Amino acid sequence: MVFSSLSFLYLFLPVTILLYFICKNRVYRNTVLLLASILFYAWGEPKFVVLMLLASLVAYVGGLWIHHLDRAETQKLRKAVFIVTCVLLVGNLFVFKYLNFTIDNIELLLGRDLHVAPLVLPIGISFYTFQILSYVIDLYRHDVHVQKNYFYLTLYVSFFPQLIAGPIVRYQTIEDEILHRKESLRDITEGSRRFIIGLSKKVLLANTVANISVIIYEGSTAAWGTSIYWIAAISYALQIYFDFSGYSDMAIGLGRIFGFHFLENFNYPYISLSITEFWRRWHISLSTWFRDYIYIPLGGNRAGKLRLVFNIMVVWCLTGFWHGAQWNFVIWGLYYGILLILEKLFLQKLLDKLPGAIRYIYTAFFVLVGWVIFNLVDFSQMLAALKTMFIFVPTDWIGVAAQNSEILRGILFLPLAILAMFPWAKKIRIPNSLPFEIAKNAVCVVLLLLCIQFILSSSYNPFIYFRF
Repeated sequence: MVFSSLSFLYLFLPVTILLYFICKNRVYRNTVLLLASILFYAWGEPKFVVLMLLASLVAYVGGLWIHHLDRAETQKLRKAVFIVTCVLLVGNLFVFKYLNFTIDNIELLLGRDLHVAPLVLPIGISFYTFQILSYVIDLYRHDVHVQKNYFYLTLYVSFFPQLIAGPIVRYQTIEDEILHRKESLRDITEGSRRFIIGLSKKVLLANTVANISVIIYEGSTAAWGTSIYWIAAISYALQIYFDFSGYSDMAIGLGRIFGFHFLENFNYPYISLSITEFWRRWHISLSTWFRDYIYIPLGGNRAGKLRLVFNIMVVWCLTGFWHGAQWNFVIWGLYYGILLILEKLFLQKLLDKLPGAIRYIYTAFFVLVGWVIFNLVDFSQMLAALKTMFIFVPTDWIGVAAQNSEILRGILFLPLAILAMFPWAKKIRIPNSLPFEIAKNAVCVVLLLLCIQFILSSSYNPFIYFRF
């Protein structure tokens, strides 16, 4: 089930909200959310619900044991329990996400078939595994209190707004809100508006501009020219932004309806003036996760330049691999690792002296090339696309217009999508008065109706990050 499906909008969400607010007791409300979250996941992945519940159980038992051993004379055993718990969780992620990839590469090296049946990738396993790991690590570091109720820990892991595509919510962010949150009419109103804004990003912008890149990358390379490949790169960049940031907006909005306050996951990344700034604004929950749990423990930038280079490359190799068990994701991660190293060692000083327009073009150029690497799993297709982007080939626009009307429709939406990626709305000051509140709600109602119309008329409605 996805947030932009009619089954979610017309059935699951209204029933969940109704049952939740009928209950007055906090325990009952948490029970409604837990059961709804399990049903939400089981809707598309019924057999993998047990896997998620077992992963939560591993963290629950490991957490209780770590807490119990928090004495001076048991620190070695406490550390051993912590390591075993993390290994079990990471091992589970490896088996279901990376074992197929590993076996495929071993078969390629050996030149023979090992006859191992491929495993199906459970939706959202990367997101909920990282959430569970953050709880275990923070508990070991004494940054959070142990959760002694298995069902509340499972609620944190399985909470449906952020279960299958993030943001990666740290346990410390909602630790107190599990039992002590206070729902309010303002939270419900703001959360609903935030959900509709996210839905609009996904349905009206991401799905529409996606037609360009989907058609171009699925077509014959020889049929397209340089200009249309750059338009495809821009299209995919906008699609993945509005798709993922829209999902994050919906998750944050839904969480707020139920009294939870998640941290922001995007901060207008396409206004960045450097690659470093871009990654401070894009998928913030993942960037900060790797920073706090991998980069800083490795030594960060405190141990000299060679160690800095090593730490960045480790983090970005893992970041790329986190996104998928394909070599293009590893290359994409290393690509950004090299760019960030260059900026940190000397390039940033040069960039700071340049006009903002040049810095913006520099950042946009490398981000667009990065998205081509990220998007195209097939190496021959990727190399052909990159080659056409940099070696001029004319585009037969008459032929494109005659054969692919969906491309032209997507191109018509590109200017709107480009405008929407800038923070214009933040600069508009809207008074907190009743007429303006009514106006904002009316706009959201219109957007919701438009979204429903687009959902009914379109067959394209996946979320890109579901496959990660």
